[in-house]
Amino acid sequence: MIALSKQFDAAMFSICQRAKSEAGYNATVFFRMLNDKGGVSTAKYLINTSKPSDGYTHLYERGRLDLTVEAMVVENAKWQDLFTAEEISKARHRLKDYGYKPR
Repeated sequence: MIALSKQFDAAMFSICQRAKSEAGYNATVFFRMLNDKGGVSTAKYLINTSKPSDGYTHLYERGRLDLTVEAMVVENAKWQDLFTAEEISKARHRLKDYGYKPR
């Protein structure tokens, strides 16, 4: 599980970099959270908030919800062991509420 968690950390940093290069969004708060809390804790925090983060909103406005934590967790079964069924459901519903259809 530790190895999977480290892989998830790397994937989270990757979507942070992709948000900047592909969507023109510099996710500084997200980057800071990743450095402070790690990928899994950051993802759990963001998924479990009652409303989407500012970063989620910025990516929605750019048509890039594929670069969100929610999409990463829902679309890749590899990461799902790191999250509860409830967290995966919350992520899926948030994406659906914003018109995103996960792959």
